[in-house]
Amino acid sequence: MFGLGFAAAVPAPICATMSSIRPWRDIERRKSRQIMVGAVPVGGDAPITVQTMTNTPTEDAAATIEQIRRCEDAGADIIRVSCPTAESTAALKEIVRAANVPIVADIHFHYKRALEAADAGAACLRINPGNIGSEERVREVIAAARANGCAIRIGVNAGSLEKDLLEKYGEPCPEALVESALDHIRVLEDHGFHNYKVAVKASDVFLAVAAYQQLADQVDCPLHLGVTEAGGLIGGTVKSSLGIGSLLWAGIGDTIRVSLSAEPEEEVRVGYEILKSLGIRSRGVRVVSCPSCARQGFDVIRTVEALEERLQHIKTPMSLSVLGCVVNGPGEARETDIGITGGGNGTHMVYLSGVTDHHVRDADMIDHIVKLVEAKAAELEAAEAQPTLTAAE
Repeated sequence: MFGLGFAAAVPAPICATMSSIRPWRDIERRKSRQIMVGAVPVGGDAPITVQTMTNTPTEDAAATIEQIRRCEDAGADIIRVSCPTAESTAALKEIVRAANVPIVADIHFHYKRALEAADAGAACLRINPGNIGSEERVREVIAAARANGCAIRIGVNAGSLEKDLLEKYGEPCPEALVESALDHIRVLEDHGFHNYKVAVKASDVFLAVAAYQQLADQVDCPLHLGVTEAGGLIGGTVKSSLGIGSLLWAGIGDTIRVSLSAEPEEEVRVGYEILKSLGIRSRGVRVVSCPSCARQGFDVIRTVEALEERLQHIKTPMSLSVLGCVVNGPGEARETDIGITGGGNGTHMVYLSGVTDHHVRDADMIDHIVKLVEAKAAELEAAEAQPTLTAAE
């Protein structure tokens, strides 16, 4: 009995009904109040946004702007830059002016950097109010944020918890992260400031997830998700997907940043892959591909690598299946906009909108698929741009 798959154990009519309703895909999102980060809404019923952070010296405005352009092209909704020096906040004005998305100024300890960043046009200040200093300094930062229309992100991190909390709890733990966040929230709210979001990050997946779960039950502000210092491209992607993905699946989270030791545009791409996998947001081509085996009619791995590289410019949401043989290929192709399955003698079947359409030879396959995807994207974009006709028309 336990060896049967779910579909085999349930009568076909019930499966068909579930297939159309798909209750197992429902994600009930936590209700949070909405704030604005520049022109981008965060929280409430706004789309979950994808963030990243530049790693160029902020003082080098040209290099930072160039990196921001790459992140924007990858789909970043919000971009953070570090502002540790007066020179960096001086360059921030030019950076903000050139950016097409809201810029968050990352501030640690020095309250004057926060004042300068707010005046330079930052859409949000990433601070820990408790690290800024005296009550007067905190009051000045909040006043500058309010005067300039800045949001504030409270950024609690297991690696930089306050000394008194470490002494109280003995080590970083969910309760310590949450208490730190609540202390910082209290500072802002005591000054009547409510345009804030909160992160409680840790490099340990279990610690981060538990902290976010506890905090989500105690506050109504938007939550910024992340597993900090997650690692390199592969390891960090896995850790971030587990942590961020499990929280999003539980309905927790309003904006995300995947922290990788990789170029920031890669963080954006991974962020979108997490959202696409959960059906939360779609951007660009969603590739369904097999791991390949001896049955493959073409080199699936190299083909997918080439297609993912060449299709990065496609922003329109669509799906592409690349399967090496006809075992699962036709079934996957029925569910995607464009599909290809490996055949014999170097000839492969192409599916359009789930229906067998034509064959393509090995030598032409990648170029051919790229052209099909580009044509489909143009078709979808044209349909989207077409005004809806009224009944009278």
